[in-house]
Amino acid sequence: MELSLQIRLPIQGMTCASCVARVEKALRKVPGVSEAEVNLATESANVRFAEGTRPEALVEAVRKAGYETRLESPEGEAAAALAGPDWLPVGLAAVLSAPLLLPMAASIAGADWALPAWLQCLLATPVQFVLGARFYRAGWKALLARTGNMDLLVALGTSAAYGLSVYMLWRHWGQEPHLYFEASAAVITLVLLGKWLEARAKRQTTEAIRALQALRPDRARVRRDGTEVEIPLAQLTVGDLVIVRPAERIAADGGIIEGETHVDESMLTGEPLPVAKRIGDRVTGGSVNGEGVVVFRASAVGAQSVLARIIELVESAQAHKAPIQRLVDRVSAVFVPIVLGIALVTLLGWGLATGGWEHAVLNAVAVLVIACPCALGLATPAAVMAGTGVAAKHGVLIKDADALEIAHRVGAVAFDKTGTLTLGRPTLIALEPAGGERAAALALAAAVQQGSEHPLARAVLATAVAEGVPVPEASGARAVPGRGMQAQIDGRTLALGSTRWMAELGVDLAGLSARRKALENEGLTVSWLAETAPARQALALLALGDALKPEAAEAIRALQACGIATAMISGDSRAAAEAIAARIGIREVHAEVLPADKAGVVARLRQARGVVAMVGDGVNDAPALAAADIGFAMGSGTDAAMHAAGVTLMRGDPRLVAAAVEISRRTYAKIRQNLFWAFFYNVVGIPLAALGLLSPVVAGAAMALSSVSVVTNALLLKRWQPGE
Repeated sequence: MELSLQIRLPIQGMTCASCVARVEKALRKVPGVSEAEVNLATESANVRFAEGTRPEALVEAVRKAGYETRLESPEGEAAAALAGPDWLPVGLAAVLSAPLLLPMAASIAGADWALPAWLQCLLATPVQFVLGARFYRAGWKALLARTGNMDLLVALGTSAAYGLSVYMLWRHWGQEPHLYFEASAAVITLVLLGKWLEARAKRQTTEAIRALQALRPDRARVRRDGTEVEIPLAQLTVGDLVIVRPAERIAADGGIIEGETHVDESMLTGEPLPVAKRIGDRVTGGSVNGEGVVVFRASAVGAQSVLARIIELVESAQAHKAPIQRLVDRVSAVFVPIVLGIALVTLLGWGLATGGWEHAVLNAVAVLVIACPCALGLATPAAVMAGTGVAAKHGVLIKDADALEIAHRVGAVAFDKTGTLTLGRPTLIALEPAGGERAAALALAAAVQQGSEHPLARAVLATAVAEGVPVPEASGARAVPGRGMQAQIDGRTLALGSTRWMAELGVDLAGLSARRKALENEGLTVSWLAETAPARQALALLALGDALKPEAAEAIRALQACGIATAMISGDSRAAAEAIAARIGIREVHAEVLPADKAGVVARLRQARGVVAMVGDGVNDAPALAAADIGFAMGSGTDAAMHAAGVTLMRGDPRLVAAAVEISRRTYAKIRQNLFWAFFYNVVGIPLAALGLLSPVVAGAAMALSSVSVVTNALLLKRWQPGE
């Protein structure tokens, strides 16, 4: 199978949706490129290509299309990018254009006053050709690439107004004709102002990424050969003993080996309260230490850390193109040629119909200026960036724009039970031997489950340790997926597992069946210890309980209030599963489901309920998470579950499922609003300009406002709070 590689390129010089389409087209023409997605809001391209394709070929393609990129971005360039947009050109343009607009203001006030014609030309020329040079450069590159963009429209429109004014000045030299220098200068000034405001607003949509990147400390204090030394973070390696003092930021992921403290993990998980940490607990790089001095052993550094993976997830989600953007791509591909055609028809129509070519030129200029492909290009990515950013701030990591779009349509949510709705820390509530002593049965049960990482096995082993029961050696231990454990002890083959497995093995459970039903009706999980060779008999019944998460019932109520059906999928017995579901308000229960069968249950739910989400936290949930329309993985769970899911919840709070659906709905609403306004500006503005109802100055202001308004509307998502 051909290996696929991926690279992210910064793209400089894009101004509108037409630029996005041109860069994508250029990249897709490179042999070996299978996918190219360009994002105007992040000014970057995500490219997937086959092994053997030279990354330099991608750079060459972008440059031939008229834009700048590079394979590596030095730190100085990154810092400059974060410094914010340059206001100086806007300020100079405003200073030079303001006197040109004074006669217009005087005319509105009823006065008849104008600047000398030579002074108007002197003020407008540097605005047109120095401060507006960027439009000529970008427009010329677009022409060389046989396409068009916003810069070409602005360059053509303002050049027409400026050229008409120069012609009138030459034709009526020595007189004071009515000139239109104020139109060309004001349009350039307004567009520059709009792009400056747009850049400032776009920078706010990337605050989530910058805030996450700022969590990385520059240096770490480590213990080497018994001595404390401070090293750059890049030199930290797995296995280093890292010392963290009060109020310091934790440098990497690891497990505490000395000390106790509280850790503020709010920036990573959205959890507002500090979390108590002691020896054996895990800490995450980027979180802030509280009052105690702790020492931890680094287990993940650099790109392998949780923080790095979070940043990668958020960047991927913000760079990924939402499916709804395809409509914009189709429109932007023909937008500029259509606008140029409308401007030409406007010029000829007014000129031939009225004979007033001066007025015809101004109407054509207004058409060129008001057309705004930049608003179309920003409508979707700005909302996606703002939505995924605020979601990450509250502990909801959305994998990509596809997941964001699907989540708002969820009609049913299926929950795994253990570790998702429950704490995932079961305890042994009862152990009843079929005959003989309890301690002997406990010893055998613990022996069978030695080496198992299953939560139920850990509960049995913990009880044996707590009661001081010696555990015999077992051999040939193996897990039987979805059923239990099997091992050999002193020449006997023992099995510990579910009632269903015991029935398959032919073990008679009649002696304790009444007790089993009573315990399951209490919501406890029942397992059996049985001998399968040389004899076949039940040895003991074990009942384990796992407390419900305090937030579980509230989470279910929140989803149901949103009109979303809920279900529970569990490998537990039906009686135990239904008892748990009844406590939190889930009516649909699928019990005694093997891990391999969970995906099938999800498929049946989809047929009955439409779009289905699956929430889980374990390896055995990964197939069901992948089978669902969208998977929600608890961040407290396994990497396999997180990889298979479209949304990762950074703390084990099931209420975040409803929060993820809500932010998806709000983000999608913003996308629809932005696209409406972007199309509205053009569908209404262009005809008005063609009919002569808009001056070039008003058209320029409307064009600048359109870009700023869609980004500002998207930024309203930053005020969202879970549970609103």
